[in-house]
Amino acid sequence: MRLDKYLKISRLIKRRTVAKEIADQGRISINGKVAKSSSDVSTNDELEVRFGNKTLTVKVLKIVETTKKEASADMYEVLHESYAQDFRQ
Repeated sequence: MRLDKYLKISRLIKRRTVAKEIADQGRISINGKVAKSSSDVSTNDELEVRFGNKTLTVKVLKIVETTKKEASADMYEVLHESYAQDFRQ
C-alpha cells in the first residue's frame, strides 16, 4: 500500500494530500530511509513521522484497504514519541 494512503487510513494524518506533502518534504522515513508518498508500506515496517515539534515512531501491524475510526488504531503500534521542546504542562 502507498505510504500516503496508509497514513490516511490509519488516521495518523487526517488527509491524504497532507500526508503526501509531508512525505515529499522528506519528513517521513521507512526503516530509517527517507520515503516518498508513493513508497510501499509493508507489515513490520517502522515509520518515523516528523511533525513540527513532535516525532512519532510507529510499527505497522496490519494493512487494510478500509477501516472504521475505532479500529484504525489497531493498524499500528506506537514505539516512541518525542518532542523537540516539551510545552505540555
